[in-house]
Amino acid sequence: MRSLPNAISVFRICLVPVFIVVYFSDERDTKLYAVLVFAIASFSDFLDGFLARKLKATSNLGKFLDPLGDKLMTISAMACITIDGLIPVWAVLVAVVKEILMATGGLILYKKSGAQMPPPNLIGKTSTVVFFIVFAALMLFPAIPRGGATALISFSIALMFTALASYIKTYISVMKK
Repeated sequence: MRSLPNAISVFRICLVPVFIVVYFSDERDTKLYAVLVFAIASFSDFLDGFLARKLKATSNLGKFLDPLGDKLMTISAMACITIDGLIPVWAVLVAVVKEILMATGGLILYKKSGAQMPPPNLIGKTSTVVFFIVFAALMLFPAIPRGGATALISFSIALMFTALASYIKTYISVMKK
């Protein structure tokens, strides 16, 4: 049972290529199916974290696999809707920069102080939920005017950077100890 959360994280990572293939398939209702794959991946993110805490099965591997799965799915979803012309390219670039900053900050924190990555906070969790809603809306309703789609993704990205700022604050306080 202790490896169940890691198995769920690996499952989520395996859903990334499934999402991409489903998203770009020519089948009817393809975007609905892509949203369902995205929803399963999002639920698995909640489930692996919940089980890891409940079963006291947190591990260094899990602390690597869980955010890796999240980042791969997030960037893949953004890339897909960008390729589809639903959002501007800068949105993906900004999100990739944010993810690189988060990963770099976590690595520095770990190397300098041996401290673990800070746990998810309310802002980070809210950002994740908003991201899911925005991307589901953009995939299900591609006729949203480009300006509206850009506003939605901009809001989602602003929330992601708010979460980044809260983590930076946590990093700084840990580094001062």
